Amino acid sequence: MSEPLLKVAVPNKGALAEASREMLTAAGYRQRTDSKELTLIDPDHGVEFYYLRPRDIAVYVGRGDLDVGITGRDMLLDSKATAREVMGLGFGGSRFRFAGPAGQSLTLEGLAGKRIATSYAGLLSTYLDEQGIEADIVPLDGAVESAIRLGVADVVADVVDTGTTLRKAGLEMFGEPICLSEAVLIERADGGAHDELVAGLKTRLRSVMVAQNYFMMDYNVGEAQLQATLELAPGVDGPTVSSLAREGWYAVRALVPRKGAHLLMDRLYDAGARGILLTELAACRL
Repeated sequence: MSEPLLKVAVPNKGALAEASREMLTAAGYRQRTDSKELTLIDPDHGVEFYYLRPRDIAVYVGRGDLDVGITGRDMLLDSKATAREVMGLGFGGSRFRFAGPAGQSLTLEGLAGKRIATSYAGLLSTYLDEQGIEADIVPLDGAVESAIRLGVADVVADVVDTGTTLRKAGLEMFGEPICLSEAVLIERADGGAHDELVAGLKTRLRSVMVAQNYFMMDYNVGEAQLQATLELAPGVDGPTVSSLAREGWYAVRALVPRKGAHLLMDRLYDAGARGILLTELAACRL
């Protein structure tokens, strides 16, 4: 009898879908090639993937129908499902903000008694309760930026990336963010079975996230300049230094932070390094 599979929910469309697929692929898991596929089994890793609406994933995981899932933190909180965040995944970042007609100097305190249109009624109601504010929540399925112009609401609360859509509708954001969201891995609030498989999934996802923050840097350098370049790029656990066939020259390899990597290349070149290469990493375990 075969071992039970770890059931993993993945967004089937929207802003999180493609990035989730790319991350899972980089982590070594099979992923669907046909967007119409609803499930996919990866027998090598003991995982079965279910492709679902991002808003439904927390509900399925919270009920225990699925073991873990990838969704947005905002959608997890909005669902009020009995699921918990395991780890942030570093993509799909957004802010949940209040917005109102431009030029009205709106404040959080001034929301009392107002009509607030939103597609995230659960998340908004929790926030208002925490702030002790009584307001009328107007649930909408989307395009909440039109609610004020149509006379449905006085204020809106919506997920914001750049804020361009709100500004085009004549609105401006106010107050602190209600929620800072990103893609997250979630599981049932009481945990569950498949601990070893879940641990493996987390390790693989973390290895992809680490890789996204580093480059592998290779360069050649003469003996006289070697020490200066090692001081500029010491690497994470120290560089690898190998002798070249060219007498008095060395090949150096080091793991370097992605941020500032091109400035580092400039400094290494000035210090005498040549043949400097930066290589993308798919996964990295430190």
